[in-house]
Amino acid sequence: MRWDDFRRSENVDDVRDQGGGGGFRFPGGGGGIGIGGLIVVGLVSWAFGIDPRLILSGLESIQGGGSGYEQQAPGQKRELSQEEKKQGEFVGAVLAQTEDVWTELFKATGQQYRQPRLTLFSGQTRSACGRAAAQMGPFYCPDDQRVYLDTEFFDELSQKFRAPGDFARAYVIAHEVGHHVQNQLGIMAKTMQARERANSEEEANAISVRVELQADCFAGVWANRAQARFNIIEAGDVDSALRAATAIGDDTLQKRMGGAVVPDSFTHGSSAQRVKWFKTGFQSGDPKSCNTFSGSL
Repeated sequence: MRWDDFRRSENVDDVRDQGGGGGFRFPGGGGGIGIGGLIVVGLVSWAFGIDPRLILSGLESIQGGGSGYEQQAPGQKRELSQEEKKQGEFVGAVLAQTEDVWTELFKATGQQYRQPRLTLFSGQTRSACGRAAAQMGPFYCPDDQRVYLDTEFFDELSQKFRAPGDFARAYVIAHEVGHHVQNQLGIMAKTMQARERANSEEEANAISVRVELQADCFAGVWANRAQARFNIIEAGDVDSALRAATAIGDDTLQKRMGGAVVPDSFTHGSSAQRVKWFKTGFQSGDPKSCNTFSGSL
């Protein structure tokens, strides 16, 4: 993926140098959460949530209260490694491209795109939606209109989930920005209300799946428009994004945890569905193609 020669967004707040990372680790690591917590985390940590309060409240109930990860005393500022600095540059370049693409798309419909901010952190930080921890994976907080990202996630995506490459990482960022687009269009508020009115957990989950698949489709729209405008895609890039989408499907995650695949428990969609909707947005380049709330998925 070409990104070095493009502008960087001014909406990135990098607090990775502030120390005191701590946090709990990924499933299989030396964490401080019990088996129940691992089950919950295994199902959601690699799927990009829209409101981390739901995840945190789940962890707290499993552990009988508490934050869900061990607290550590704040540390002194540290020097970022060259690799960390490069990752920060990459995130800034991708976020800038999403700004350009969505500003243009909103303008075409007579609307103004309000750019989100993105916080890069290490281990844990605070958001308007509650604590942000590396274990949760990237997420968008509608309360402060920010994307939160610990860049160590990129290493896990590459090593554990075998989805390496800059374009796979860009897909992650574009998906979270897709939630910001939903927030601005009023889609997020409506679906949250619909979830609250749902008659069952299965019904609420089904709404969440449609929200997440639309964000995947919006990520595909970004990829299409960014390619047309900036010529960013190189050989193998699209396959890289599709591997990432496959790796974080609910069915794939459940299989990784060694359990049965339970479609009624899906909150983000199957691997096939995530791939399908990213492709839909990528092939059309049109947000109107991303109506995941009508018909079958």
